[in-house]
Amino acid sequence: MSWELTNITARLVLPPGLLIFIALIGLTLARSRMRFGAGLTVFSLVSLYALSMPIVGRSLLQSLEAPHSDPARDVSPGAIVILGGGTYPRAPEYEEDTVSGETLERLRYGVQLQRRTGKPILVTGGNPAGHETSEARSMTSALRDFGVNARWIEEASHNTFENARLSSEILGKAGVHSVYLVTHAWHMPRAQMAFERAGLHVVPAPTAYTTSSGVRVLDLMPSGRALERSYTFFHEVAGRIWYRLRFDFGRENTKRT
Repeated sequence: MSWELTNITARLVLPPGLLIFIALIGLTLARSRMRFGAGLTVFSLVSLYALSMPIVGRSLLQSLEAPHSDPARDVSPGAIVILGGGTYPRAPEYEEDTVSGETLERLRYGVQLQRRTGKPILVTGGNPAGHETSEARSMTSALRDFGVNARWIEEASHNTFENARLSSEILGKAGVHSVYLVTHAWHMPRAQMAFERAGLHVVPAPTAYTTSSGVRVLDLMPSGRALERSYTFFHEVAGRIWYRLRFDFGRENTKRT
């Protein structure tokens, strides 16, 4: 329930939900305060158009991504942790729940890293939406399609914060305190923060960078995919701020006790 409430809140207070709400307020106020109401409406529509432009959505996500560096070049952690990125529920062609496209991108890179390093894999992802299969279980099934098995499965988490805490507990029992962390490049800053605060040494192994082949006229035209990228940016920024406040507040409470 808290997972659903958190996501509902995020969709209401972040663009595009916030901008739609502002536009509705503007239209309502236009009857009594024409100039102010019209200004709010125009502002929200222009902002919505801007965030729907591929060049804007792409640039926003790229601002979260660190330059690529080969994670296997210099160090050798004890395990590879692959974060879940969503589920494809009740897939008719597979006759079961399976992984989403984003999760598959992470798994593919995790498999490549495993073949290069030989390190065991932990997959992490619970079932907050109440599907038939947890995200981690679907990930293990997809890994077998690559000819790879996961050594550890963490399937009780509902978010990145819990991914980190529960994965750290599992790996700590196995004597593993340093990991390659596989997730999307735009998600890596928040994920790395969470895993390091959970007590693990993290070697970032980001994948699925936001790339392009140059600017085209279409990059200035509205796109649903671009709006999704803009939403992802604001969601990540808000999540990073919330995690930092949560960690710092928790540290202060620990000091007082």
